[in-house]
Amino acid sequence: MNSFIADWLNLLLRWGHMIAGIAWIGTSFYFVALDFSLKKKEGLAGEAWEVHGGGFYHVQKYLAAPPSLPDHLIWFKWEAYLTWVTGFLLLVVQYYVQASTYLIDPSIMDMEPWVAIAISLAAIFAGWIIYNLLCRAGLGQNLLLGAVFVLILAASYGFTHVYSGRGAIIHVGVFIGTIMAANVFVVIIPNQRRITAALLRGETPDPRLGTTGKQRSLHNTYLTLPVLLMMVSNHYPMITNHPQSWLLMGLVIVGGALLRHYLLRTEVGDSQAEIAWTLPLLALLLAAALYLTEPPQRPAYTGEVSDADALAIVQNRCVSCHAAVPTDRTIKTAPKNVILESLDDIKRYAAQIEIQSVRTRAMPMGNKTNMTQQERAQLGAWIAKQ
Repeated sequence: MNSFIADWLNLLLRWGHMIAGIAWIGTSFYFVALDFSLKKKEGLAGEAWEVHGGGFYHVQKYLAAPPSLPDHLIWFKWEAYLTWVTGFLLLVVQYYVQASTYLIDPSIMDMEPWVAIAISLAAIFAGWIIYNLLCRAGLGQNLLLGAVFVLILAASYGFTHVYSGRGAIIHVGVFIGTIMAANVFVVIIPNQRRITAALLRGETPDPRLGTTGKQRSLHNTYLTLPVLLMMVSNHYPMITNHPQSWLLMGLVIVGGALLRHYLLRTEVGDSQAEIAWTLPLLALLLAAALYLTEPPQRPAYTGEVSDADALAIVQNRCVSCHAAVPTDRTIKTAPKNVILESLDDIKRYAAQIEIQSVRTRAMPMGNKTNMTQQERAQLGAWIAKQ
């Protein structure tokens, strides 16, 4: 694909993904908070009075069908569908079309692009199937949550042992996002349609339909914050290129769910004393993440490294992308406009080079130029002398 067209597709799809995601997350957060904040009232499942934007809103939730339904009943579904569609198309443009650059790291697993794509598709859709079976297995709430957590952690472990750092963590996000979107498409909306149809016929709907829909909706809201972090993770090699990044994903899932719980319970009016237990746990998880992601020591190298040696390493391993006119066929302009064609350039970006190429293996991307560990150590020794 022409790199100019690819860049525009990437930009437009990313923008669309953000717009749809904001809309989905906003409605999801609102309705979950609304459901928890409803006050009981005779003949109703609950009601709430709200104020926003200079106006007052009176919201009522019915146990049975109201006397009449409006012609235009609003269904909140397209936000979820469009978020998944734009996200999947972005995965195709960024990671499938350019699999050899962004998805495959030969030092982890050397494979053909079509194999990497096939594994991706199989894992993403198998994740939904397994999750759905777990939800239908009749497990208790806590046991089900534990099983879902183990499923996501197992997927994280698998992805990090197959794909590049960036490719792996983005796939964990897609894995969870697919579960969330499928919850809406396969369970929540169909169940709501059956409930609505039964109420309009004057029948009592199967209570399991509402219970199941609410269960999946709660799963979605607690998975939202972890997915958001995964979506921006490719800017942070301390996460994507960590040797135990799958374990970090476990901390992100638990920490994100705890943070969501704290925000939700605060929003619906719980006292801080009732939810204060979440804050020490969040602090503990953050401390664990900081400890795990502490930058590794610079690789040891005892020999002498001249300016010419450092320049030669960078020119051989980095300049195909980081040049005024990149020679790598998948790169149109130097990433982040970092050009490394001269010794002065290398000195200018020495701190970034140390993090990205010496202390972590984030660069070269997918190690496509085969930078050796000795070369990383040599660069580290040279940078230390500057």
